[in-house]
Amino acid sequence: MRNSIEFEVYGDYALFTDPLTKLGGEKLSYQVPTYQAIKGICESVYWKPTIMYIVDEVRIMNAIRMESKGIRPIDYGGGNTLANYTYLRDVRYQVRAHFEFNMHRPELELDRNEHKHHNVLKRSLRAGGRRDIFLGARECQAYVEPCVFGEGKSFYDNYGDIHLGTMIHGINYPDETGRNQMEVRLWNPVMKDGIIQFLRPEACSQVRTISEMEPKLFTGENVESIDALFAQIGEEGNL
Repeated sequence: MRNSIEFEVYGDYALFTDPLTKLGGEKLSYQVPTYQAIKGICESVYWKPTIMYIVDEVRIMNAIRMESKGIRPIDYGGGNTLANYTYLRDVRYQVRAHFEFNMHRPELELDRNEHKHHNVLKRSLRAGGRRDIFLGARECQAYVEPCVFGEGKSFYDNYGDIHLGTMIHGINYPDETGRNQMEVRLWNPVMKDGIIQFLRPEACSQVRTISEMEPKLFTGENVESIDALFAQIGEEGNL
C-alpha cells in the first residue's frame, strides 16, 4: 500500500484501559490494543500535522496473558490510596499502517510531499522512533523495529475467530474530521487467526460526542518562521 510501514512493537507490559473499569479507581486492560493506541505509537515514531495515520491491521504474536499489580496512584489530597491495575504481560505485535495527507489542514498544503514524509518515517522507524514508545500507559515502555507483516510464528495461527465484544476504536479530533467537537468511536472487533483488521475511522457507525473543541491552526501567528529561528540562533551565538 502507498506510504505504508510495517513494524513490530514489543514490551514487558501493556495497559489499554477499558474505561468501564476506571469508575472505581481501578484499571483493567483490554485483551488487545485499540486503534488509537497503535496510532499513537505510529505518531511517536514520526509525526507531523500534515499527515494522519491509518492503521490497517495488527497481528497478535504472543499469547494474551494478564498480571495484576498493586499501585499507589498519585493522590493530590494527601491520601495513601492503593489500587489494582491489571496489565497485559509480555506483549508483541506486528502492525501494518499507512499515512494520508490531512485535508482538513489547508494551511499546510505546501508540506504535502509524500516522498519526504515516507522516507523520514522509515528512517525514524529504523532508529526506534523519535519519541518514547509506550503501550497504552506511560509506565509501559516499549520498543519498535521494522518487520515484514505476517512473517514469524504467532500463538494464534490457525486459532480461528475470537469475538472481543464492544471496544473503544479511537477518538475523533476536530483537525481530522472538520467538526468542532471531540468524539469517541466504538466497534466490535473480531480477531481472526491472531489478526485484527481495523475499520477506517469514518467507517465506524457508533460515534459519541464527548465535548466541543476547536482545532489549533498552524499559521504564521503561532509558528515561528525559519528566518526568525536562524536570527535567534545567530543572536544567541554572539552572546
